[in-house]
Amino acid sequence: MTSFDTRMKSAVDDPDTKGWLVSILELGAWLGVLFTGYLADKLSRKYTIVLAVIVFCIGVIVQTSAFAPSSIFGGRFITGLGVGSLSMAVPLYNAELAPPEVRGSLVALQQLAITFGIMVSFWIDYGTNYIGGTGETQSEASWRVALALQLVPAIILGIGILFMPFSPRWLVNNARDDEALQVLSRARRLPPDSDLVQIEFLEIKAQYLFEKETSAIKFPHLQDGSRMSNFKLGLYDYLSLLQSRPLLYRVLVGSLTMFFQQWTGVNAILYYAPSIFQDLGLVGTTNSLLATGVVGIVMFLATIPAVIWVDKVGRKPVLVSGAFIMAACHIIVAILTGLYHDSWQKHSAAGWVACAFVWIFAMAFGYSWGPCAWILVAEIWPLSVRGKGVSIAASSNWMNNFIVGQVTPSMLAHIGFGTFVFFGAFSFLGALFIWVFVPETKGLTLEEMDEIFGSAGMAAGEHERFLAIEQRIGLDAYNDPDRASPNVTDLKHDSMEKV
Repeated sequence: MTSFDTRMKSAVDDPDTKGWLVSILELGAWLGVLFTGYLADKLSRKYTIVLAVIVFCIGVIVQTSAFAPSSIFGGRFITGLGVGSLSMAVPLYNAELAPPEVRGSLVALQQLAITFGIMVSFWIDYGTNYIGGTGETQSEASWRVALALQLVPAIILGIGILFMPFSPRWLVNNARDDEALQVLSRARRLPPDSDLVQIEFLEIKAQYLFEKETSAIKFPHLQDGSRMSNFKLGLYDYLSLLQSRPLLYRVLVGSLTMFFQQWTGVNAILYYAPSIFQDLGLVGTTNSLLATGVVGIVMFLATIPAVIWVDKVGRKPVLVSGAFIMAACHIIVAILTGLYHDSWQKHSAAGWVACAFVWIFAMAFGYSWGPCAWILVAEIWPLSVRGKGVSIAASSNWMNNFIVGQVTPSMLAHIGFGTFVFFGAFSFLGALFIWVFVPETKGLTLEEMDEIFGSAGMAAGEHERFLAIEQRIGLDAYNDPDRASPNVTDLKHDSMEKV
């Protein structure tokens, strides 16, 4: 926006500084993710969300009241801490509170919600751009209002979560079994002694005992409950992922999938879309913001089919096809930019074609790497290390997100159309990586997952210990067809498949 560019001129005119202005939020988010695991266990998922909302709001207020680039830098870093924390705490809370039969769909629905938020934010920017005019007369309210509006959903979340229950999983982990049972009873709208509520409660209890016993087997000398022992347990759990070749394979699959997701250039497009569309010949801030709004719409609409069909089609075909389409879009835009970057006004049709391929790129990402990358990295882990594995993948996502945001302005300024060639090459490499090195995981049990990752027997051994725990706490009684109703038996079977 003109008024923002005028106020923050020293930051936005220099490509390197502009990159830091954008990417410092992602750096804060990366740090936020690292702290959230500990906070979610100590404070609860619920209060961690409240704390993250407070941090987020502080960052937004600092940005909204900024009169110099330093305030924007500081505000975006603080905002990033909240964003990163929420990106891990909210899905964790949802998954632990939701009924088992809808947990799987939440992963894809989360990406749908993210793309909806992106779409709304683009159109808010387009609307507030008219406050005071679109030129030199533009009011600073145009960007201050857009920033301040971030407080609305944050405050709704922060206040609303106070009226929500604690996570039943967190309550069980903290020896508050009676409260956990009551939370499940209210969420299910069934009495605490009903079979469905009892099954869900006992499954949570079984998983907690399983993880506790796994820790005792791996690290018997660190079970005294001291702060130092707990710290070492967390550290050794992460190190164990690097010491086993099959687990290291999964770490590489998860981390590199997130690496290639970011290096498709999707966030280069999302963060710098107005600048990119201006470089493609769209004259004026208003037109570039309008074209950016279309990016949000097409990405949101393209995510909907992924929510519906990804479990039928499979992960690999979706990811490979999306990466090839994105690579093709990058190369076409690079060719058009190379040919006409000095004469877009004389070749307006070519400019619009380039814009159209940016929109096609957004659609390709929306149906493929947006939701499917997260689905893949969430399902490749054995039960005992799933939390640690997913956190490594999330950390890879935010760190690469930060790097992409930081380098993109310099790339656009110094290598021009080569930026699109660069991201196109990485999109192509991402397709080859999935095609050659990543197995299809659709519909696989944990035992089958172990076989394709070269660790046959790991899940089988864990499964035997899990069944022993079920028998010890009485969960196996619900497998008795004379006691359990058909619906209960189906739920028990479905939950075991998810485990």
